[in-house]
Amino acid sequence: MAREGYQEQLDQLREDVLYMSEVVTESLRRGLDALEQKDDDLAWMVIEGDEEINEMYLELEQSCIDLFALQQPVAGDLRFIASSFKIITDLERIADLATNLGDYALNAESDVYPEVDIQAIGDLTLVMVDEAMTAYAAEDTSACYEIADRDDDLDDLCERASGTVVRDLIETEFDSLNDDTDVENLMQDVSRLLLTIRDLERVGDHAVNIAARTLYMVDNSDELIY
Repeated sequence: MAREGYQEQLDQLREDVLYMSEVVTESLRRGLDALEQKDDDLAWMVIEGDEEINEMYLELEQSCIDLFALQQPVAGDLRFIASSFKIITDLERIADLATNLGDYALNAESDVYPEVDIQAIGDLTLVMVDEAMTAYAAEDTSACYEIADRDDDLDDLCERASGTVVRDLIETEFDSLNDDTDVENLMQDVSRLLLTIRDLERVGDHAVNIAARTLYMVDNSDELIY
């Protein structure tokens, strides 16, 4: 009977981690939408929702600690709990990055460099997080390697986007701007755009981390852990 209860705790942990990922992914999607639509209400929804995600993280952290302390898991179960513990940390950090997007949406003064497709970059990060969590749920190791490979595409997109911003900024005719306030506003918007690109690249890194922990969980392999 005790063994059945233990297995139920493991199953519940998996379900809770997957639920947390759904909440975090929705927060990231809303953050991207807030940026695209310049929707302050949506931005505040993301920012204020971060507290709920933090509480969810702490509850799951305690669940993992309880399983470690009370059940003393070994072998595969130990790797599953340890990996889940690390994955919820990555999810919590993705939520923090989504909150950053909400902040950027609230403070953006204008559209700058429309040729930089932030939504395309964001869509790729959403796919990566979703695929990473699907791999975790299905214990799909081949998908873990695919996610790591996809991160190269994301890095390339981010590098080209940042390069476009920097190059165009260098070529900007500052004399054509009306006054110092215009220059300051431009620099602030450029800074936010570069931070947005950086944060989305970090979301991809966290998706790879999730894939790496899943690979470790299933195959006891640290190949993707870095």
